[in-house]
Amino acid sequence: MNVRIVARLINLPENRGVRVQTAAHPLLLVRVGDQVRAFQAACPHAGAPLEEGVICKGHIVCPWHKAAFAVDSGAVREPPALVGLKQYPVHVHDGVVSVGDEPLTAESVTPPADARCFAVIGAGAAGAAAVAALKRHGFAGRLLWIDREQRPAYDRTALSKFVIAGEMAADDTPSLLDEAVNVHGQVQRLDAVAKRIELTDGRHYHYDAALVATGGQAQPLDIPGAALNNVFVLRSREDAARISASAESATCAVIIGDSFIGLEAASALRQRGLVVQVVSRHAIPLAAQLGKRIGAALRQLHEANGVIFHSNTEPERLDGHGAVSTVLLKNGNRLAADLVLVGVGVTPATAFVEGVTKAEDHSLVVDDCLLAAPGLWAAGDNVTFPWQHQPTRIEHWRVAQQLGVLAARNMLGEALAYADVP
Repeated sequence: MNVRIVARLINLPENRGVRVQTAAHPLLLVRVGDQVRAFQAACPHAGAPLEEGVICKGHIVCPWHKAAFAVDSGAVREPPALVGLKQYPVHVHDGVVSVGDEPLTAESVTPPADARCFAVIGAGAAGAAAVAALKRHGFAGRLLWIDREQRPAYDRTALSKFVIAGEMAADDTPSLLDEAVNVHGQVQRLDAVAKRIELTDGRHYHYDAALVATGGQAQPLDIPGAALNNVFVLRSREDAARISASAESATCAVIIGDSFIGLEAASALRQRGLVVQVVSRHAIPLAAQLGKRIGAALRQLHEANGVIFHSNTEPERLDGHGAVSTVLLKNGNRLAADLVLVGVGVTPATAFVEGVTKAEDHSLVVDDCLLAAPGLWAAGDNVTFPWQHQPTRIEHWRVAQQLGVLAARNMLGEALAYADVP
């Protein structure tokens, strides 16, 4: 291992990290009193430069997406990162800081034998975060990670930001974890009373603890012409690949809905040079989620970049021969469209779950600890949980990850409630 002098202690502040360069890696130096720690300089989630973040209450906080890591060890404390920071050896002598260029080896502790079977259904934000937490907290029993996609557990947020913009191939969407889903299939039925999971191909499993993290399924349009070619929803790699391929030859796109995905898709397709029009029942996008001022600012930003909004209306039908060519609105306007992307919300994917309480929107109702039934937890977009003494359902990637981590720890015997600000 090579050791290199990289800084003087007196020059290291205590409220932020400092980036230094060794012969092999850029590193982040973090000072706590007279002690110095060295970690990888880039956030493991998306590569953000951690020296641009802050040190707060014993945490290194990522500047981009607010992942948090323990100052003393680099252990992950908050998503969207699911793994900790690599730590490097540091030596301080006479005020001079030296670091080694090979990461420290994490202590290996063999957990006790565990005969239990845990199941995690779903490989999105909540499911992947739960699996990572189970591994991190030493679960050594049998773990069934079930998902219907053939190559699941990837960062879906990249689909609307980069894939349909043509900046990233669908197959290059970043993976969430090194661990892979080990049961590929569609869950047909989960009997919460019998603690039994049945797949459509006849396979079945009994569990000691299970987590339903299936998120939501995109709501389709229920109007004439919705089945025409080049009418899309965006929930998977395959969806994004089809949209990107269609955009290569398209000149004009219509986005139905002003959701997060709808607005991100509008931005992405404008980057490809398409004429983009957004149809929405709302005058101000995302006003319910972010407030009118922020929603209005987002609309103005999109309009400044050429996006056209049609507010306070909705589509009446889609027309075309084989493929969509026009969108007729209820206000009488007709919009040219080589491509239509539907982003009008999701429905919790919970139809297969039996023996639990469901809310009016079909989400699973859970208690403070995310328990839906004895031995059954739920986390993510498909759950209604108590927050500030109010039943709450939030469709957000980071919140889903936070809930997934809490559910996993509760499956292992803790009793943690969501106490953050969504």
